[in-house]
Amino acid sequence: MNDFAYDVLVVGSGAGGAMAAYELTRQGRKVLLLEAGRNYDPKTETPMFRPNSAAPLMGTSTPDKDFGFYDSTVDGGWQVPDEPYTTAEGSDFLWWRARMLGGRTNHWGRYSLRFSEHDFKGKSRDGLGADWPFNYDDIAPWYDKTEALVGVCGTNTGLDDMPPSPEGVLQPPPAPRVPELLIAAAAKKHGITAVPMHRAVLTKPLDNRAACFYATPCGYGCSIGAAFQTTTSLLPMAQATGNLRIITDAMVKTVTVDAQGKVTGISYIDKKTATEQQLNAKVVILAASACESARILLNSKSTSHPNGLANSSGQVGRNLMDSTGAGLSALVPALMDRPRYNEDGHTANHLFIPWWGHKAQANKELDFPRGYHFELGGRFGEPGAYVSGNLQGYGTTLKQQVRAHYGAYVSFALRGEMLPNEHCYMDIDPQVTDKWGIPVARFHWQWSEHELKQVEHGLKTAKAILETMGATVGELPAAKDAIRKGGEIIHEVGTTRMGSSSKDSVTNQWGQSWDCPNLFVMDGGVFASNPHKNCTLTIMTLAMRNSAWLADQLKAGKL
Repeated sequence: MNDFAYDVLVVGSGAGGAMAAYELTRQGRKVLLLEAGRNYDPKTETPMFRPNSAAPLMGTSTPDKDFGFYDSTVDGGWQVPDEPYTTAEGSDFLWWRARMLGGRTNHWGRYSLRFSEHDFKGKSRDGLGADWPFNYDDIAPWYDKTEALVGVCGTNTGLDDMPPSPEGVLQPPPAPRVPELLIAAAAKKHGITAVPMHRAVLTKPLDNRAACFYATPCGYGCSIGAAFQTTTSLLPMAQATGNLRIITDAMVKTVTVDAQGKVTGISYIDKKTATEQQLNAKVVILAASACESARILLNSKSTSHPNGLANSSGQVGRNLMDSTGAGLSALVPALMDRPRYNEDGHTANHLFIPWWGHKAQANKELDFPRGYHFELGGRFGEPGAYVSGNLQGYGTTLKQQVRAHYGAYVSFALRGEMLPNEHCYMDIDPQVTDKWGIPVARFHWQWSEHELKQVEHGLKTAKAILETMGATVGELPAAKDAIRKGGEIIHEVGTTRMGSSSKDSVTNQWGQSWDCPNLFVMDGGVFASNPHKNCTLTIMTLAMRNSAWLADQLKAGKL
């Protein structure tokens, strides 16, 4: 391949990489995209209409299928063969990797919540963490474009935690289920509002994708394209321009530089042949996921960049954040023995509870600084390999209890904002390498009191709402026992954060590295904070915005 046959090399085919490829190819730029995992086509590989009863162990989770037998993940998970990672002593961290074309967009929950003015300027409010180098108004038009392109259902709620979308952008949300309406009524008695969840699932046809008809769980993949994943949308759209080439099974080893330290391209391992390959381009975009992109940068050492590429600030790998996670569920007697009907819907919750405490925090009424939301569970769904509840007896008596409990449990899944702290970061293990000889990531992790107090507040709130519904909850676990492990929510961000100064950040507001003008990062690593909202919509929005800016720079001959 000739030097600079492609304008841009993109590493990663998930939310950030695919959106970058879409925007750049749409503007006429030649793009070569590298994916570490195998090729994947949900149109032919999705197990549509297959019930748990047809699967081994009734479809339950196993070590190699974390989210059930029909989980769309083909080669990834918490542990990937031949690709270890390590954790420092005293740290407990899980790193989930997709390793397939489309990355994490093949399995994500598709919750698509805009960050708000509160989320971008948290440090200005409470002095903690870091502000983003732009305001909500700067990114709002790009949220509009992303929501319209992706296809997001929901409504404008008027709540201060949920910025509105222009008329006609959001698709109609599905109707709430009965348990969700009961939760909403109980929450209202506590001054808390439940509203439709914004979700990247089509309720109306869009481009070549059909509307969801509620037949198969989204986690199986979606052969009709209703549940957003880049393999049925952004990547085919980019390929249709004739400007995109994709190479799968390409494990990037380093970003290469010349004698002056300028980025020249990529060195990668062809996993099928175990040979090292070199590619050159005018611009390199890393969108391999926050921790994978940071690993590549830290491994890209040279005379000009002795501490790793783009790391003059020392911030590559630092500021590692994940969402907090905790859950509480209970049996609601009012829901027992209710009439049976189809309550599948679009897999996940139709209603959720956004953060309601901004004013209370501004008034110093809470003992933790950042917010959380509740994702609600409770519906008639396909039975699996387990039965919940304290059941007794056998035969007819046991069956009657199972029938009475079916659809009568509700759950609250807390997802909250984490603040960066000095104990949470990743570096390179000095001794361990993967199958291809590439040094692996090592994780350091410790929740702070901010997160523990947040979870404590959330558990108490969930208990109060459940008890208002008539449930018996019992004693709550301690926050340190209830909080999920670092990385377990799969929202890790911050390892290459953007900022206003090269002294304390890795990139500027466009994802352009301070040290290397032709090197960009377009995944969650650039997040300056980790709001409680799921990060994928903002990753895509930033990638679209920043790729449009990059295209202008290339057109002007500045790169």
